[in-house]
Amino acid sequence: MSGPSGGALRSLRHGNYRLWAGGALVSNIGTGVQRTAQDWLVLMVLTHRSASALGLVVALQFAPQLLLLPWTGSAADHSDQRRLLMITQAIMGTLALVLGLLTVSGAVRLWQVYVFAFLFGCAAAFDAPVRQVFVSQLVGDEDLHNAVTLNSMSFNLANLVGPAAAGLLIAMVGTGWAFLLNGVSFLAVLASLFLLRAGELHPSTRTRRAPGSFAAGLRYVRGRADLMVILAMLFLVGTFGLNFPIYISTMAVRVFHADARGFGALSSVMAIGTVIAATWSARRGRPTLTTLVWSAAVLGVGFVLAGFAPTYWSFAATLVLAGAACLTFVVATNALMQLSTEPAMRGRVMALRVGVALGGMPLGAPILGWVADHLGPRWSLGVGALASLAAALVGLIYLTSAGEGGSSGPSE
Repeated sequence: MSGPSGGALRSLRHGNYRLWAGGALVSNIGTGVQRTAQDWLVLMVLTHRSASALGLVVALQFAPQLLLLPWTGSAADHSDQRRLLMITQAIMGTLALVLGLLTVSGAVRLWQVYVFAFLFGCAAAFDAPVRQVFVSQLVGDEDLHNAVTLNSMSFNLANLVGPAAAGLLIAMVGTGWAFLLNGVSFLAVLASLFLLRAGELHPSTRTRRAPGSFAAGLRYVRGRADLMVILAMLFLVGTFGLNFPIYISTMAVRVFHADARGFGALSSVMAIGTVIAATWSARRGRPTLTTLVWSAAVLGVGFVLAGFAPTYWSFAATLVLAGAACLTFVVATNALMQLSTEPAMRGRVMALRVGVALGGMPLGAPILGWVADHLGPRWSLGVGALASLAAALVGLIYLTSAGEGGSSGPSE
């Protein structure tokens, strides 16, 4: 099924979206650089290859997605979204610069990385839901799915460049400069937000701020069986399936004994799969629950193959498959939940989606870190495989019992 006229890049016909996409691409490259540098800093500089320490960093960085959930969705629905994005992006850029200065000066300590991970996570908790619903103001609902997919394509194109660039930077000048580069990259997003043409935005429907708005969002989701199933699948995949920093880093340094360049290259290879999947998804119409079922199943198979990969390059090949399946699953949940939700509820629903997807990572990361430390990195991939296949089973049971044939939408 092909999409509306204009093809895979049709959202770029909107001038505001072009501005946003350009700034986001630059910032996403910086984020890919920092994420890889942070993993390397914790594993190889501040500890002796401790997956448990890395798991704690991941947990602290994503815990705010759950802790701040009562406020993040309401902020997305009730605040000036453009202004809120400028604030969150400025905070994250500043945090990256300060961490970079500490690292370059040699003063950085593990506890400081923990603190910065948590603070960055707090800003990201407000940033993520508003960034997702703000896209509808740039393109309108007609091109929303395409724009969401192009956003993911931009993120994963950046992941082709960012981790590889991080490996080179670490090898040549050290991890601190990677953080500094990411801090500077946030200027691109801030500039794009400042230059947006207000007259071309598609105003979103807003509700009045009132006590109990978060509870109202929960009641809305609880009354929608399709949304509950999507969130259940997302929780399983998010808790164990999205913890790629742990899988990739532990396999790279403890199984294949890769250096910084080889470590960074694995994330870039994985991004090849996500870019392929994003290109395919951008050409398609609206996804269905069936899309979630098969993509979660393929992700589980990808983890199984990765766990048995005998060499560095065979492991890299499995990451292409896992990356493609993961991108397809994540983009489909985003588009399904936005397009089937009342506009006035989107901010709270998307905050709940982000909270479940990324908020589950703090639960899974320490477990996966412990498994990698005590049983081996390959066993942690087995945990990811079981969780992904369980998510596919949840969706399949719902489709079979509801007899919906893969459709998704509000209850009639």
